[in-house]
Amino acid sequence: MGNAVLDPATVHAVLSWANRAPSVHNSQPWRWRVGPSTIDLFADLSRALPTIDPDGRDLQLSCGAALQHLQVALRAVGRSGDVRRLPDPSRPEHLATVEVRAVPSTAADLALARVIDTRRTDRRVFSPRPVPAEVLDLLTSAAAEAGAELRVLVPGEQWEVVGLIERAAVEQGFTPGLLEEVAAWSGRPRGAADGVPAASVPGDVDAAVPVRYFAGHELEQSPLAVLESDGSVLALLHTAGDDPLDRLRAGEALGAVLLQAELAGLATCPLTQPLEVADTRARLAADLLPEGRSPQVLLRLGWAPVGAAPLPRTGRRRVEETISHGEG
Repeated sequence: MGNAVLDPATVHAVLSWANRAPSVHNSQPWRWRVGPSTIDLFADLSRALPTIDPDGRDLQLSCGAALQHLQVALRAVGRSGDVRRLPDPSRPEHLATVEVRAVPSTAADLALARVIDTRRTDRRVFSPRPVPAEVLDLLTSAAAEAGAELRVLVPGEQWEVVGLIERAAVEQGFTPGLLEEVAAWSGRPRGAADGVPAASVPGDVDAAVPVRYFAGHELEQSPLAVLESDGSVLALLHTAGDDPLDRLRAGEALGAVLLQAELAGLATCPLTQPLEVADTRARLAADLLPEGRSPQVLLRLGWAPVGAAPLPRTGRRRVEETISHGEG
């Protein structure tokens, strides 16, 4: 089947969905180049976070999630994307070329695309209700299909990782300029086009798994969360290596896992802080993974407490600000 011509309405629709992908501090560090039947993904280095993410790991993961969301969006509108990752060795910021073809959509394609709009990062305390093993198996399969592995941690491992998260937070607290960079990308008002809004940051947090400090703290915990223990489950997404392709695939796997979790009704919260500090990242690899495997991102999974208020929709840049047309 030949390539499908991309009309403006289809481009706007699929990139609106792709741009809903999670990104480090909602920085949305990507841009798209649109051709007659191709969509190219580039890292937008002007939106990098050099102090928090000096080696670009979080940026590449973010772009991988956007690439995965693009593929989901294309299938939902009767298209398929043949992806060439890192197509131009002379331009490392050129992360992927997607050749678009016409294919019929399925009900499953449409259901997966719909949850792109409902997925949120939930930093609140989770319900003690356990996550069924069959749901965790679905998430593990989603990661594998995207080219990574998801390891669900047992309670003893989880307590160890909590200690590493706390250690990474302390070390980052002493990193010059880091708290200022976090403050610059958080505490945003409702309706802001990027950054972490204050309305998405809980104040009185007593979670079993600590989340990163952000400015704002306008999100209220459910009253039940104060009385119940936090039932968070931690899972570690990892890859065979740690080159740009591994990180891109890890981001695609992250996007796939988050959408499958949303389909299952789970609350989710990606955690990258302990991966941003060299010694805690090395400890995660040594203690939890086979030799040679590289940890990429932690995921906190669980159920929102009964009666918890819906999370606000986080802003995104206008589609037109993220794309250009033609070969230039």
